[in-house]
Amino acid sequence: MTGTLNKVMLIGHTGDDVKMHYFEGGGSIGRFPLATNEVYTNKTSGERVTNTEWHNVVVRNKAAEICEKYLKKGDKVYIEGRIKTRKWQDDKGVERYSTEIHCTDFTFLTPKDASGAGDNSGSGYGQQQQSQSKPQATGQSRQNSASNQSQSFTQEDDDDLPF
Repeated sequence: MTGTLNKVMLIGHTGDDVKMHYFEGGGSIGRFPLATNEVYTNKTSGERVTNTEWHNVVVRNKAAEICEKYLKKGDKVYIEGRIKTRKWQDDKGVERYSTEIHCTDFTFLTPKDASGAGDNSGSGYGQQQQSQSKPQATGQSRQNSASNQSQSFTQEDDDDLPF
């Protein structure tokens, strides 16, 4: 294999509401923690063990605003993205590292009536889907989507693929 791949797929529960930061140029960034659990039975003791892993998720621009509007603490969400490690200095000048998941796609998995976050039953948002009707792009529901209770959003560059 000649190339490399940096892809992460997570299904978990949000640990907090989305924290937004807005930039002068009109861009925005949203951050929230995501918890994933590994559950297994210890073979020697027979007890059930749960390990929780926390992930720092970063979402940008319109997708971040949609997450802020619809995601609440405890909601279940599918996240797809890339791992990125940042190097920074804390208040004391000590170098620190943070590993983040830079989200390129997400789908809300908590039913709209369970989260209290409003109506999120439309279909996706993304670079390819921006030409769709406004109700879909803003996360508002369509009449025919009552059976679809999850919402998917994509932030990928347009490509030249014919399909």
